[in-house]
Amino acid sequence: MPPHRTYQRSKESSTKQPCKHCRNLYLPQGIKKHETSCVKEHVNRKERDKHNKAYIRDVHRTEIAKEAIAATSSLLVHPGVTGSSGSAAAVIPAPLRQLSAGPSQSIPGSPTGFALNEDDALMGMVSPRGRNTPDSAQVAGHSVNSTVLDRPTLFQSAEEFGQQNLKCMAPDREPWRPFASEGDYVFATVAVEAGLSSTQVDSLLKLIHCIRQGTASVTLRNDAGLRTALDRAVAQLTPFSKFEIAAPYKGSDVTFPIHIRPLWDWALDLLQNPSLAPHFVWDAERVFKLDGETYERFYTEPWTGDRWWDIQSRLPTHAENAVPFAFILYADKTRLSSHGTVKGYPVVARCANLPVHIRNGERYGGGCVVGWLPIVPELASEERKTGYVNFKRVVWHEAFYKLLEKVAELSKVGYLHECYDNIRRWLFPVILILSADYEELLFSFPLEELWDLSKTYEMCTTKQHQEALALYEQKKSAGEKKLKSLGLRPVKNVFWSVEHSEPEQAASFEPLHSLHGGLGGKHMHEELKIVVNELGRDFETCLEERVSAFPRWRGLAHFDTVIHITFSDGNKMRDLTRQCFYAALDILTSTTSQVGYQLLRMICSYLQLETLIGLDVHTEATLGMIEDELLVFRGELKAYRSRVRRLHDTGLKDNWNFPKAHLWKHVTRDIRSKGAVRNYSARPNEKMHGPLKDAYQDRSNGKDVAGQILRIDHHRFAIKLIQARIDAENERVTHFTDNEDNDEPFEGNTRLGAPQQPSTLSGVENTHRDDRVFEGFRRRLEIFLNACLPTYGYPLNAWIRLQGTDTVWEYQYLKVNYASVVDWKVAVNHIRCSPSFHGRPRYDCALIQLSETKTAFVRLIFMFTCKIAAFEDVFQFALVQPLTAGTGVRRLDQDFRLTRVKAVSRAASIFIPVKSIIRGALLYPDPSHHGEFLVVEHTDGDMFLRMKRWTQTRRRAPEAAEQDSSSDSDQMSAETQSNTSGSEQSDPDVGGPASE
Repeated sequence: MPPHRTYQRSKESSTKQPCKHCRNLYLPQGIKKHETSCVKEHVNRKERDKHNKAYIRDVHRTEIAKEAIAATSSLLVHPGVTGSSGSAAAVIPAPLRQLSAGPSQSIPGSPTGFALNEDDALMGMVSPRGRNTPDSAQVAGHSVNSTVLDRPTLFQSAEEFGQQNLKCMAPDREPWRPFASEGDYVFATVAVEAGLSSTQVDSLLKLIHCIRQGTASVTLRNDAGLRTALDRAVAQLTPFSKFEIAAPYKGSDVTFPIHIRPLWDWALDLLQNPSLAPHFVWDAERVFKLDGETYERFYTEPWTGDRWWDIQSRLPTHAENAVPFAFILYADKTRLSSHGTVKGYPVVARCANLPVHIRNGERYGGGCVVGWLPIVPELASEERKTGYVNFKRVVWHEAFYKLLEKVAELSKVGYLHECYDNIRRWLFPVILILSADYEELLFSFPLEELWDLSKTYEMCTTKQHQEALALYEQKKSAGEKKLKSLGLRPVKNVFWSVEHSEPEQAASFEPLHSLHGGLGGKHMHEELKIVVNELGRDFETCLEERVSAFPRWRGLAHFDTVIHITFSDGNKMRDLTRQCFYAALDILTSTTSQVGYQLLRMICSYLQLETLIGLDVHTEATLGMIEDELLVFRGELKAYRSRVRRLHDTGLKDNWNFPKAHLWKHVTRDIRSKGAVRNYSARPNEKMHGPLKDAYQDRSNGKDVAGQILRIDHHRFAIKLIQARIDAENERVTHFTDNEDNDEPFEGNTRLGAPQQPSTLSGVENTHRDDRVFEGFRRRLEIFLNACLPTYGYPLNAWIRLQGTDTVWEYQYLKVNYASVVDWKVAVNHIRCSPSFHGRPRYDCALIQLSETKTAFVRLIFMFTCKIAAFEDVFQFALVQPLTAGTGVRRLDQDFRLTRVKAVSRAASIFIPVKSIIRGALLYPDPSHHGEFLVVEHTDGDMFLRMKRWTQTRRRAPEAAEQDSSSDSDQMSAETQSNTSGSEQSDPDVGGPASE
C-alpha cells in the first residue's frame, strides 16, 4: 500500500472563522457544514422553548381551573336537578381575569426558567398550532366519564414525556405500611424472595429477638464473611478431592472427572465424634421375643440379620475383638435442572453400625454425599453397541474404586480403634448393603418366566462371575458365551476388591423403585387408568371425584385428579395407588368390568404385600405371611393375564416378564440377611437429592456444577456437625439441671389441643340446635357422669347435677400416643375434630377400648373438658358416634379382604373418656352403602396388624362376641346415654350395638 499523501495548508486555510449563528470558531473547510447543522439546531431549540412554555401554561391553567372548581363546588347543581325555588340553579363562571395568576410569575424548576404572564394563561386555553415538532408528544384525555372536568390536551417535550411529576405527590412518611416498621418490611421481602419455610422464618426471628435482648450476637457483615466462616467450619471434616479416571475405548483412553470424599476418611470422622460414639453397635445379635410360651426370632437392625453374623464369623481370628464396620452405599442419577439436561450422579454413604433413627435421620451421623460419579454421555451413534455398554460399566467401576481404595486395603488388614466403652477393637470395613440403582444386579433366570413367583432360580455368585471372566480372558468366544448365560458383562466388579462384600449378597430389594415407583405405581396404576378409560368419561369422572373426596390423613398425600397426571415421586404413587383401590371398589364391579374387577383383586394382594414388606420389625410369622401372599399375588396375576388375553386392542399388559415383577421374590431372604427393608430403602437417600437440586438452581452459575454443588453440600455437612455438638451440650445441661418432665400434661396417652372459647352447657345446645346429636346434651352428660365415674375410680356420694350455666371447654385437636404392635415403641397419631380445618369440616375416627377385651371404632363429634364440683380434677370427654351397628356379609368384603363397620344413628351417640382412645383410624365411607365405612388398613403397619387380629377374632367367635356384648357394662352405659325412641332403635340403619 502506497504511503498517505501529505498536504500543506496555507495560512488562510488554517485560520478559524466565527459562525454567524453561535459565534464559535471553526476552520474554513468545516464551517459550511457546521452552519447548516447549527441553523437546524437553532430552529429546533426555539421550537422546544415554545413547546415548553405552552406546556407550563397548560399545567398552570389546569391548576387554576381546579382551584376555581373547588371554590365553586358548593354552588354546582346538575341542570336536571331543581333547587328549592323550583328553578334550575345556574353557576356563572368567574372571568378569566380573576382566574389568572396575576402579574408575570417565574415558574421555579421549569425547563427554560421563563416567566408566565396573563397572555400565557390565556394561550393555554387554546389548542396550540405549530407545536408538532419531531421530538414532542401530544396526550388527549378521554372526554366522556372523565374524572377531570374539561381535561385539556397535554403537550410535552420528548425529554418530559412519560416522566412523573413527583412534586404533585403527597408526602408519605411510612410507605412500608401496613407493616409495623420498615425493618419488618425488609425482613418480609427477604423471606419471600428467598422462599423461606415457616421453620426458617421462626428461626431467624428468634435470632433477631435474641440479638435485641443481648443474648446472642452476629459478627458477620456480608456474604463473603459467611463463606469464610463456613470454610473454617468445614476444615473439621474430610474435604472432597477431584480426580480424573481413564477408560479405554476404541484404542484410546477417555478421561472423566470425579469428585471423591474418601469413604474411610468419612468413617473416621464418625468414629471420632463423641456424640455418636455411644451409639455404635459392633457385634452381631440374634434377638427373640416371647410369643405366648415360645420365643420367636425377629429381624430389625442390620446386625440382627444373618449376614452380619456370617461376616463376623469369617473375620481373622488373630485379630482380637474383630468386628465389621459396615457401609450402606447408594448411587443413583438425578436431574438437577428442571428440563432434565443437567444431571448429577451422587453417591450417598450411611453407617450400618448406627441405629436407624440416626442412620436414616437428617442430622449428623445420617447420610452423607461421599462421591460424584461421571455420567457417560448417551450418544446416538453408540446406542445399544455392546462395546459402548461395556465401556460405561468400566467407567462406573473405575470411578467407584477411587471411593473404595482405602476401604479395600483395610478390609484385609483391619483398623485398630479404641471405642467408647474403652475396648480396643479391630474394625474391618465391609460393604454390607447396596441400595437402589447400582450397575451390577446379579441374577440368572429365564426371562419368559419372570412373572411366576412360584419358581425359584439360583442366584449368580461372585465365584461364578470370576470364573467366567477368567475364561473370557483366555478365550473370548467361550467366555462371552458363559457370561451371556449368566447375564453378566466382561467387567471386573469393584466390590470384589473389598473383603466379605460379595455384590450379590449386598444387593438388596428396594421398595421405592421396585414397588411404589415400579410394579404398583407405574404398571398397575397405568392398567387401572386404561380400564377406567375404556368404560368412558363418566367412570373416569367418578373415580376422580371419589379420590378427591378421600378423607384426609396426616402423612397421606391428597389428589384432586387421577387420570391425566403422573408422578416421578414413588411416595406420591404409593399414596395414589392406595386411594384408587378403595375409590374404584364400587366402580369396577364384576358386572361393570370383569378385567377391572380382577385387576382390583391383584392390586389388593399387592397392597397386602407392600404393607407387610414395609414393617419395621419382622418375625418368622410375618415372613411366612409374605411368602404365602406372594403365591396369592402370582395367582391373581395369572388370572388377570388370562382375562386380558381374551380382549383385543385394549392396551392392557399381558406380558409381565420384567425384573420388577420378580425382584420381591427375594425380599424375605434380604430381611433374614440384613434386617428390615427400611435399612436398604432408597427413601432417605432420595430426600438428599432435593438440597442438591436447590444448590444447582439457586446458587450455581452453571459452570463447574459438581464443584459448586459439593462445596455447598460440604458447608451444610459442617453445619450438621456443629449442630450435633450444640444438641449434645444442651442435652447434657438439661440432664444435670432439670430432672422434671417439662412436656405438657397428658391424660393417659392423649393430649388435647386447639382450645376454643369456653361455653356453657346451654350455649353448646343452642349453638348446635340444628344437630340432633346435641339434643339433651346437658341431661345426657349428667347421666353419663353418674353412671360411669364410679367405674373409673371416682366414687359418688350423691347424684351429680349439672346446670345450664356450667362451663365446658371445647378442643379440636388430639394427640394420641400408643404402643405400636409392630416394634413395641411409642407411635403418634394426630386427630382432628373441627367444623373447619383448612376450610372444610374434618371429624376423624378412632379406635377405642370398649371393654377390657373389646375395641370399637367411633367417629369424633365433640371433644371437651369440664370440672365437676364434687372433684378437683378436670375431666376430658368426647362425644362420639359409635361404628358398632351390624353389617351383613358381602362378597365384596370377602374378595378384597375388607374390614367394614357401620355407624349407629347420630342421635345414639355416646360420651367416652378421651383416655379410652387407643389410636386414630382412617375410614373410607362406602359410597354404595350409607353409614358404612371401610377401614383403611394400609396407613401404617400397626393398623394393618391390628386389622388382621380383628378379622381373626371375628371369624373365630362371632356368636360369643354377640353374647358378650349384651352383658358388657360399658355397652350398658352406652345404651343408658342414648336418647333414642323406639322407632329409632328399630331403624335398620341403626343396627344393634354389637362390636368387636
